[in-house]
Amino acid sequence: MADEPATNTTAAQSQPSAVPLGGSVIPLVNKLQDIFAQLGSQSTIELPQVAVVGSQSSGKSSVLEALVGRDFLPRGNDICTRRPLVLQLLQTKTDEEYGEFLHLPGKRFYDFSEIRREIQAQTDKEAGGNKGVSDKQIRLKIFSPHVLDITLVDLPGITKVPVGEQPADIEARIRTMIMSYIKQPSCLILAVTPANSDLANSDALQIAGIADPDGYRTIGIITKLDIMDRGTDARNLLLGKVIPLRLGYVGVVNRSQEDIMFNRSIKDALVAEEKFFRSRPVYNGLADRCGVPQLAKKLNQILVQHIKAILPGLKSRISSALVSVAKEHASYGEITESKAGQGALLLNILSKYSEAFSSMVEGKNEEMSTSELSGGARIHYIFQSIFVKSLEEVDPCEDLTDDDIRTAIQNATGPKSALFVPDVPFEVLIRRQIARLLDPSLQCARFIYDELIKISHHCLVNELQRFPVLRKRMDEVIGNFLREGLEPSETMIGHIIEMEMDYINTSHPNFIGGSKAVEIALQQIKSSKVPLPITRHKDGVEPDKAPSSERSLKSRAILARQVNGIMADQGVRPTVEVEKVAPAGNTSGSSWGISSIFGGSDNRVPAGKESVTNKPFSEPVQNVEHAFVMIHLREPPTILRPSESHSEQENVEIAVTKLLLRSYYDIVRKNIEDSIPKAVMHFLVNPELYYFLLICSTN
Repeated sequence: MADEPATNTTAAQSQPSAVPLGGSVIPLVNKLQDIFAQLGSQSTIELPQVAVVGSQSSGKSSVLEALVGRDFLPRGNDICTRRPLVLQLLQTKTDEEYGEFLHLPGKRFYDFSEIRREIQAQTDKEAGGNKGVSDKQIRLKIFSPHVLDITLVDLPGITKVPVGEQPADIEARIRTMIMSYIKQPSCLILAVTPANSDLANSDALQIAGIADPDGYRTIGIITKLDIMDRGTDARNLLLGKVIPLRLGYVGVVNRSQEDIMFNRSIKDALVAEEKFFRSRPVYNGLADRCGVPQLAKKLNQILVQHIKAILPGLKSRISSALVSVAKEHASYGEITESKAGQGALLLNILSKYSEAFSSMVEGKNEEMSTSELSGGARIHYIFQSIFVKSLEEVDPCEDLTDDDIRTAIQNATGPKSALFVPDVPFEVLIRRQIARLLDPSLQCARFIYDELIKISHHCLVNELQRFPVLRKRMDEVIGNFLREGLEPSETMIGHIIEMEMDYINTSHPNFIGGSKAVEIALQQIKSSKVPLPITRHKDGVEPDKAPSSERSLKSRAILARQVNGIMADQGVRPTVEVEKVAPAGNTSGSSWGISSIFGGSDNRVPAGKESVTNKPFSEPVQNVEHAFVMIHLREPPTILRPSESHSEQENVEIAVTKLLLRSYYDIVRKNIEDSIPKAVMHFLVNPELYYFLLICSTN
């Protein structure tokens, strides 16, 4: 393939009116682009450039090769450009022509076929060898005396149908990639459209119209003018009468696929292009809008004017970024090379971190925010406004219905018992409610752990930006230390809850007690106008008017009942009388509940026993004249529930149980509200240990 430079018709022979400005400004912008390209996504400054967009096989690659005057781009039957190619054309004063890749600094490619192979190799490396597409750039500089200073970005062509390893949404991906370039106000758009297609349906003009709706940054390129239908021409297209563009259109004639197959040189193609326009009278008067040389000149002039327009703002943004970076750099201090200096610097960093952490936790940080809570204030908020208030809002009876309590009471009544003993259902139910405090307590510890992690990240001093390995190591040490502190905190919280469950201290001075609970329950039921049976003494005195000693006995005796629902006694017996009726052998194992809740030493009173002579059931019945029909009992149900209706006696029992639960839960809640924060602070929030831990772990 001929690689002769197209010296006779290229834009270098055009008037160089814009070359002096372009020769100084465009190379400067190119250098900035090379620098910012190495920063990747960290760069926030957009530099001026020209993006070439068009559909697949629209002739984009042929236009670029014509501008260079060399055949250097990969070819194929399908998609050719599969990675963005940033092409910087730099005019030289020597006769040397060569290319340089940014990823191969210092290496010059004088053979342009090697440039093609390198582009293909880098494309396959990132996008695969089967038509894949990547958004990672390839940056190429072309030095030649036959070009004008222009920077172009050749983007993948818009395709409709995926081929090879291309994903099903290849069109959407390519459009997104193109938009990431042309949506920037600093980017000029070179929209390439073949003349043998409908301009109104041009993919290039359509996507350019989205990014540049006013058309201030779009230049239209009409290719393949030589293969338009016989009797048609592109004059109206070039004049902007079909779809107007402020920067206008340029028409070009590319090499055909046959020319490429037979190695027709670009020099010969440019000569043929010039001959084509001269032989078509319809294009007379449009010399400034026809041909590759005019395109190069127009691009150079427009790019220089574009740079000139945005240069003041660009300079201001770069200066601001430079000041910010210089300030950050100064904050890192001087470079220390000696071992002693490095050790002193390390201790200084660790000391600053420890001081910052302590001040944040203790609320003494000078950089404390005035708009939001931070550091130790957030920890205090979690303890008091989240943990404590959440526990205070919990009613221990909220998840217990009256039927639940009544069932627990009846389950606590044995087959030989005649009394409602509050101890058994109370202790069972209160342990369940205490166990509910475990989850919020553990959650509180986890909240504090998360806050300490945030504080540790906030306290990482600026000097650590210079030492990413040290910063990573400190993150690991602090994270491990906090996790190691969280584990014993959670263990201690579990022990605190278990201790409260293991010993139900009904002798606590703040506990309501059984007698008081019965009195309050009776008053509550009386005030709610629930009729209760009036129990009178033999002398007709009402209970409320009885002496206090008798009312205490009544508080206990009113709850006495047999398991079959029949009251043991119709009146209230004095203690002495009860003791006489109670059998001597029933004093062990049944007095704990009464003495614990009511504070007395009474024993449980079983139902009275009838004076009957017990005989073995197998003894035959004597003197029976007639045989009786056998009585059959029905089987008890698998699941036995209490009756739906509540007796007045059961209402009192339920009310007493609720009073006992709420009273003791309030005692436990206050203990938990005090103990859990102490445990968390002891095992987790201990700033003075951080400094020594960091020194030991980072050495």
